[in-house]
Amino acid sequence: MTAETTAGNARPSGAASAGHAAQAVDAAQAVDAAQAGDAAQAVGAAQAVGARRPLDIGQGGPIARSAAAATVGLGMPRVGAPNGPAFDGHHPPDAALIGDCVHCGFCLPTCPTYLLWGEEMDSPRGRIDIMKGGLAGDAFDESSVRHLDQCLGCMACVTACPSGVQYDKLIEATRAQLERRVPRPVGQRLLRAMVYSLFPYPRRLRLLRGPLRAYQASGLGRALARTGLLNRLPGPLQAMESLAPRLGHVERLAVRTPAVGTRRRTVGLLTGCVQGSFFPDVNAATVRVLAAEGCEVVVPRGQGCCGALSAHAGREPEALRFAKDVIATFEAAGVETVVVNAAGCGSNLKEYGHLLRDEPGWAGRAEALAAKVRDVTELLDELGPVAERHPLPMTIAYQDACHLGHAQGVRDQPRRLLRGIPGVQVREPVEAEICCGSAGTYNVLHPEPARELGERKAKAILATGAEVMVTANPGCWMQVATTLARMGRRMPVAHTVQVLDASIRGVPVQRLLARALEGPGTVMSTAARPARFTPAR
Repeated sequence: MTAETTAGNARPSGAASAGHAAQAVDAAQAVDAAQAGDAAQAVGAAQAVGARRPLDIGQGGPIARSAAAATVGLGMPRVGAPNGPAFDGHHPPDAALIGDCVHCGFCLPTCPTYLLWGEEMDSPRGRIDIMKGGLAGDAFDESSVRHLDQCLGCMACVTACPSGVQYDKLIEATRAQLERRVPRPVGQRLLRAMVYSLFPYPRRLRLLRGPLRAYQASGLGRALARTGLLNRLPGPLQAMESLAPRLGHVERLAVRTPAVGTRRRTVGLLTGCVQGSFFPDVNAATVRVLAAEGCEVVVPRGQGCCGALSAHAGREPEALRFAKDVIATFEAAGVETVVVNAAGCGSNLKEYGHLLRDEPGWAGRAEALAAKVRDVTELLDELGPVAERHPLPMTIAYQDACHLGHAQGVRDQPRRLLRGIPGVQVREPVEAEICCGSAGTYNVLHPEPARELGERKAKAILATGAEVMVTANPGCWMQVATTLARMGRRMPVAHTVQVLDASIRGVPVQRLLARALEGPGTVMSTAARPARFTPAR
């Protein structure tokens, strides 16, 4: 399909929901402008729906190194296929949602795997076509399963779609089917068992801190890198070793922290699994900022995983169990708002109503909790500032976490908060809509395309000339920081709330940048000898 014929199909349809009517009009305007030759209007209208320009649609650009393995299957782990029809009767992808896709192509230039490989079946509409065939009774083959597995679940296509296609619900329903029904080889089963028996369990991650800290302190990693032994490990193990962040002291958070001044809200903080174990400074900063802005902060003891990793991987029974525990925990806390500082966790909690829709006695409770969930930047922007901001003269490259920007639609709030700090300049990287390659566990399960996407994002961040990268998700933090180190361009990385905390407390900018480069949560790359970052002024 050519770019012109693809663009010509982009028309508002009956499938477009009322909430996407304006976006559908924007799509039509992009098409009309392109056909009329009005270049400036075409670019503006296309950007409104997430595409760079209509003529880019259908053109994947330079093909990445991983294309042969990903699109043909050479060298990729072989997977089985379901016996018989593609889907069983338990929550197959919704035919009505599939019917919303009009194959206009506006998703293509925002899809990471399509940009890498230029392969139609590795685009959202290509994967939807696979799902449609499965509903029609087609049996999946290995190629079908591979194309579905390779989706990052970044939801950029949801932002770009003028017809309001709910691809997030389609891919999660399909992933659950694959998880139940696809026979995977032993190596893949063992890797997935290791990943999902470790990362969603905060207590197990805390137990891992001791051995990991000893490994980092010993310098063994650098010694192994010099001998070349690290490069002989399987790709997923290399990825996990390089992504492991520097560990520091874990500050024990009080169960209840009073508001400074007049109490404006009582909130509960979800501490998270990876966030709580490897980025405890982010949680501590979150409590301080919320308290300074008039929130009484409750941190319930014994919190477990919210189920985000499990839900996004199609591990439905596990995700349901985690979700029920979180609901019960925060119901008992008696808070007005549940605050989340990790984008993937926040998007999952907001979908609890859908996840538990068939669970007797839980559906209403899930909807009620989901309605209380706010990203920390979302809540702070809603409340408005009361704490004094001290100047932080520095330039920031703000990296949109996919599950904050695309899944939750929270884009302007963190930018407003950062620009509200005296001296801060926010710079926008190009291709802000493209995933960095982290995507939960994607960079472990699919390390080569994740590496290529990480390099693409790192180059975009460097091109801003900013002094520090700021993001809202631990996965993005680890992915981009590790990639920069591998490229020999280490750079300070921080969470949005850490910058706010530094401004409120009057921390000197030099100290903030130093801690963002060498403090807890920063990269411990052994794959290369990184050079110290020198920002462009």
